[in-house]
Amino acid sequence: MAAKARSFNQININATSSSKFSFKLHLPPRSTSLHAKKSTPSLVRCAPTSTSTVFKDKDPFSLERYMASKAMTVNEALDRALPLGHPERLFESMRYSLFAGGKRVRPMLTLAACELVGGDEAAALPVAYAVEMVHTMSLIHDDLPCMDDDHLRRDRPTNHVVFGVSIALLAGDALLARAFEHVARGCTEHGMPANCALRAVAELASAVGTDGLVAGQVVDLASDGTDVDLATLEYIHVHKTARLLEAAAVCGAIVSGGADEEIEGIRRYARYVGLLFQVVDDVLDVTRASEQLGKTAGKDIATDKATYPKLMGMDGTLAYAAQLVASAEAELDRFDGTCTEPLRHLAHFIAYRQH
Repeated sequence: MAAKARSFNQININATSSSKFSFKLHLPPRSTSLHAKKSTPSLVRCAPTSTSTVFKDKDPFSLERYMASKAMTVNEALDRALPLGHPERLFESMRYSLFAGGKRVRPMLTLAACELVGGDEAAALPVAYAVEMVHTMSLIHDDLPCMDDDHLRRDRPTNHVVFGVSIALLAGDALLARAFEHVARGCTEHGMPANCALRAVAELASAVGTDGLVAGQVVDLASDGTDVDLATLEYIHVHKTARLLEAAAVCGAIVSGGADEEIEGIRRYARYVGLLFQVVDDVLDVTRASEQLGKTAGKDIATDKATYPKLMGMDGTLAYAAQLVASAEAELDRFDGTCTEPLRHLAHFIAYRQH
């Protein structure tokens, strides 16, 4: 298959929408349109936060160092937030998936959004690791036999293979409950205004439920064995993948006291990046082996699943990815340039990642 030879190393970031495909995003009704007219005033708001000063100002920005620093902060916080307890088997299952590796992209988005609006990282940290708990829950449940029935995740057996379906299901449920507990407690402990705390809880809940992840999963399951058009595919991935990445960034801005205009700009950026994440996933499923991905490769083709390469072709998919990167970066233009570096580099990292 010719697509096998292609990769995201061939993305042209300056690509335009001159392709035969229309790149209109189909959004949930409740969200601000990604194609809404940009506001005229320039937003310049950023102040150093606790760990963002790890690197000296004169040093060139390194996304690798930035992500390593944030991942270390989040992992230490997760370890404190979820020690082993009783029933031991349940906690072992929760920690097995929570500490199975991963890039910690979602909590990094939370902390980077916090920095962008000049917030205090310590206040945003509970939200950051809560989002990772929600994401881990989604992976455990997504791998179950009644869903995608996957046996490999991050180079190791999936949770239900090791602990059984019942414990895996309950571990996911427990992670979801624990996530909201930590958002509520974290907001209270840092003296956050009640309206900010409630807004963050509502945002995260919406990303998980019928306006987000669950809705996307239901439509995905219902689409098996049917002819799926581009609008339906995009609905699935905006809800199933992009919505949680969006909530991660938006919650970071909310708990950091971001203004509504800042929050909505960050929302649009994260929606583009979230959809980009899935577009790249679809390409990697075709172009990479299981050993490189750390999960089962080629499954989309084997099950004849609708993907962006299948519906748009590889060239169309790569052009779409390029447009998503450009659109995400355009949303950051109104913020202080230095503070947008993590989010700009992250968009490129997601586009060019190899696993």
